[in-house]
Amino acid sequence: MDNQYDLIVIGGGSGGLACSQRAAEYGARALLIESDRLGGTCVNVGCVPKKVMWYAAQLAEARHDSPEYGFESAPASHDWGQLVERREAYITRLNGIYAQNLAKRKVEHASGRGQLLGGGRVRIAAANGERVVSAAHIVIATGSTPSRPTIPGAELGLDSDGFFALTARPQQVTIVGSGYIAVEMAGIFLALGTRVTLVIRQDSVLRHFDAMLGEALLKVLRDSGAEVVTNAIPRALKRDAAGALQLDLEDGRSLPAGDALFWAVGRHGNTAGLGVEAAGLRADAEGHLGVDAWQQTSVPGLYAIGDVTGAAQLTPVAIAAGRRLSDRLFGGMKDRKLDYDNIPTVIFSHPPIGTVGLSEAEARSRFGEAVKIYSAGFTPMYHALTRRKVRAQMKLVTVGAEERVVGVHVIGAGADEMLQGFAVAVKMGARKRDFDDTVAIHPTSAEELVTMR
Repeated sequence: MDNQYDLIVIGGGSGGLACSQRAAEYGARALLIESDRLGGTCVNVGCVPKKVMWYAAQLAEARHDSPEYGFESAPASHDWGQLVERREAYITRLNGIYAQNLAKRKVEHASGRGQLLGGGRVRIAAANGERVVSAAHIVIATGSTPSRPTIPGAELGLDSDGFFALTARPQQVTIVGSGYIAVEMAGIFLALGTRVTLVIRQDSVLRHFDAMLGEALLKVLRDSGAEVVTNAIPRALKRDAAGALQLDLEDGRSLPAGDALFWAVGRHGNTAGLGVEAAGLRADAEGHLGVDAWQQTSVPGLYAIGDVTGAAQLTPVAIAAGRRLSDRLFGGMKDRKLDYDNIPTVIFSHPPIGTVGLSEAEARSRFGEAVKIYSAGFTPMYHALTRRKVRAQMKLVTVGAEERVVGVHVIGAGADEMLQGFAVAVKMGARKRDFDDTVAIHPTSAEELVTMR
């Protein structure tokens, strides 16, 4: 009986923690298996340390602007090493808090690597030996890991995990990628004084978002000093005769890679060595596991949540999916599941981006001529006194005669905080008229979203 549980969760990231603790609150005997630090990618090498670095970059920008507000100018200096030390101490505290929360809710925590054996069984390989455990319900919450291109010399570059391992700020870097990780790293490095070359496959960034956002951010990156190399497909990464990194492209171009090169070319499901085939599952080419609307895989009693599914790879999504799954399995809520429509997200670029709902292109593809767009572009009041000018842009995507708002897209200071409330409005089916009938808060950037004509 010691090895028999109601629920086994493999993976101690945000989704796994949420799922196991919610199950335990209903009285289920739950076991969480994690081979690394609790908190997963988000806490250790993702959202949390990224946001700390973003705050540091934001402070650097404010310091640059401060003389225009009457503060005495002083030579800028920044201790990257001290920042990293304090950041890691904070993360270590969080790791401890997660362990305490598991204990408080009576979730058993096994430190080791979980491997599916089939038949509801899991092998735990730990430093002190192995054991086999079983449960009627097993949740795979192993997350994702950074991808690298399959080209010669790819191992010479770093990935986002390597970014968080830096103990000193490089003077010049190359970042390969056009997604949110690439632009977030670029913004941090630029603000803190590193020269950045951004290498992208096509002619813009954030191509999976509304086109306005990528176009606006690309201009800001260039205005901030980034060199952007477009239509570039890497062929090989190597060191030249002097030992410097050099990136060769498919079209024959060669680029000096600076002190470091970072691959930000996507993430793949963390299913290697998990035993998915032994359990009767099959991961796709990117390591992701398919699930239905109830997080159920093709094998009864086996579920998957979070990034390992490849769907909406966001920490709050993993948490919500995990909690709803336990609500259904152990809380008697038979219809409980996560609605994946209208999930808001923020990109912590400089300036930040907030987006929810359909892009203009998606809306036109789905609704055709019924789509009407409202947009605004302006310089936020913060920059009224500064030489540095960073414009904000906003877009509302509406559909039908009632002008139901199906998309809200914002780039500009404060976008990260203002989007949450507008996401509620979109989720509730608000119309443009409802936005118009809401009294504006002045002076703010957010007021533009309720005063567009």
